[in-house]
Amino acid sequence: MSNAKKSSRREFLEKSTATVAGTALAGSLNVARNAHAAGDDQIKIALIGCGGRGNGAATNCLQSCDNVKLVAVADAFEEKAKASADRLKKKFGDKVDVPQDRVFAGFDAYQKAIDSGIDMVIMATSPGFRPIQYKAAIDAGKHVFMEKPCCVDAPGFRSLMESNKKADEKGLKVGVGLQRHHQLPYVETIKRIKDGALGKLEFLRAYWNGGGVWVRSREALAKHWGRTPTEMEYQMWNWYYFVWLSGDHICEQHVHNLDICNWIMDAHPVEANGMGGRQVRKGPDVGQIYDHHFIEFTYADGTKMFSQCRHIRNCWNSVCEAAHGTEGTSNCNGRIDGKNEWRFRGKGKSPMDQEHIDLNKAIRNNEKYNEGWYGATSSFTAVFGRMATYSGQVVKWDDAVAKGPNEMPEKFAFDAKPPVLPDADGSYEHAVAMPGIYKPY
Repeated sequence: MSNAKKSSRREFLEKSTATVAGTALAGSLNVARNAHAAGDDQIKIALIGCGGRGNGAATNCLQSCDNVKLVAVADAFEEKAKASADRLKKKFGDKVDVPQDRVFAGFDAYQKAIDSGIDMVIMATSPGFRPIQYKAAIDAGKHVFMEKPCCVDAPGFRSLMESNKKADEKGLKVGVGLQRHHQLPYVETIKRIKDGALGKLEFLRAYWNGGGVWVRSREALAKHWGRTPTEMEYQMWNWYYFVWLSGDHICEQHVHNLDICNWIMDAHPVEANGMGGRQVRKGPDVGQIYDHHFIEFTYADGTKMFSQCRHIRNCWNSVCEAAHGTEGTSNCNGRIDGKNEWRFRGKGKSPMDQEHIDLNKAIRNNEKYNEGWYGATSSFTAVFGRMATYSGQVVKWDDAVAKGPNEMPEKFAFDAKPPVLPDADGSYEHAVAMPGIYKPY
């Protein structure tokens, strides 16, 4: 890596908000009212988003942190909220106190949970809702743990960055589910890379190539409920396959790998070009997202990052990162080869537990702690890449932030229309982005 003095990560993140309009906080902020500064005891938690990752994040928090209690759950779907409360109560006993009147459902469930006398929220809804719910929590003076990705479009990114600034001014603590930041092999390796173990950094590689994830059919949901779901209900149930909800798999999964490269660089890319498409993802239950993306990202100093993500079975699979320099290479996760060869030999807790331990400690000790900055920027790096693959154009970061399209619905209700609708045959192929036609901004 170059010996030229780099800006701090925080400086880079704050500079990246240059296109975000600053907003003054109304009235004075009483930092003393923040929940659980040093010396206070039990931290009361609400879980917002009761799917697999929501239950997983709540489990990580409850099993790894002392003197915390889950007191509210919220989900758009009532059956998920109830099932989550029951499941977690059976597993954690007295650490869970969620009576029926603190089981919230519907589009406004998140606000009811935030307003239920809690200190911290765990957010694990579909990613499209994250900026809205994060803003509500910060406005209400709550500490936050939010899962990745944190946004699916440019307006969401701008909202996140404004909420990050407000969180800092209020002294609120924010954790983000990019758990590699709490995984010792990554922490130690990236520190060595930053200290020059690879010499001058030449380029980076990032991969999330696999066979894909679950698919939830409209027919199975209709059978489960005993009625035909509305289009909004169906898309939210099968959320992975719609851009407004997941951001495409480049955002939902590959954000982890892109985040590692940003971490090494202490920067975000400023330019992206790429290609992608949809070769095997066919049928009415796989929405509008691509099944492969390849992007060449360029950072401000000219360093390249080459990114691949794919959801196609029976292909080469890899979930990893790599850094290449003039004096060696690294997998970024415990190994450096070359002039300064090194292997990580230590041990540590599960990073998905450790991230909650670290957030909990920051809340109790009133330490400065806001992972929302890199959470937002790494999430938008994935969106930025998607804009390049969908359009086939060279996309510029500042233009993408300022002018990128809004992917969210005009109205949130189960009988409202989502941003994309199926054709007469139930297909969403007409809504799949076509390079050369799709406009990034």
